[in-house]
Amino acid sequence: MADRTPRCAAGDRTISHPAFAALYDRFVPDRFLIGPHREYLAADLSGRALEIGAGTGAMISYAADAGDDLEYHAIEPDPHMRRRAAREAAGTDLQVSLRDARAESLPYVDDAFEAVLSSLVFCTIGDPDAAMEEVARVLTPGGELRFLEHVRNDGWRARAQDRLNPIWERAAGGCQLTRETVERFVGHDAFDVLEVERVDVGVFPVTPIVRGRLRRRRDP
Repeated sequence: MADRTPRCAAGDRTISHPAFAALYDRFVPDRFLIGPHREYLAADLSGRALEIGAGTGAMISYAADAGDDLEYHAIEPDPHMRRRAAREAAGTDLQVSLRDARAESLPYVDDAFEAVLSSLVFCTIGDPDAAMEEVARVLTPGGELRFLEHVRNDGWRARAQDRLNPIWERAAGGCQLTRETVERFVGHDAFDVLEVERVDVGVFPVTPIVRGRLRRRRDP
């Protein structure tokens, strides 16, 4: 699979959150709460798959259990997270191509992957609309975007998220509490919606959490 030279967006800044990376696995109860939903993302994966925003590598062990017919690629722009993800990959039998890149400018050719996985990452992407364009570009027609994301709540909870967001963003590695991620996904004209559902996990203010699958429309 040929690589593509990524675009350099004006105003790009280094992404580096050493304290957040060191504490993430300790304070996120991934295996018990998020684990079943990571299994959902990895179910029946085969061919070429790309994970955007691998973080500390929590998805890698689930991908390793998906089967032998899998070529797994992942990007993570934070070097502290990426080192932890590399260690996680080394502890599995899955060969992982882990790269320093951003979702807004993916270093891969068009139609490169049968699946793209997004797991609690669109909350931190600087330009989520550009990232969606890139996901659509690198997916083969008929390929899937599988996602697990926390999104803006409603009512008084949404107003509380608005007030908390500036502090939360600084403390949680750039995470945004107020992203309208599902609307961005289902409204994109490159995708058909296969399923979207709220899942009963998460603790306020990081609620609700939504998972689903979109299919890249085939070219006319």
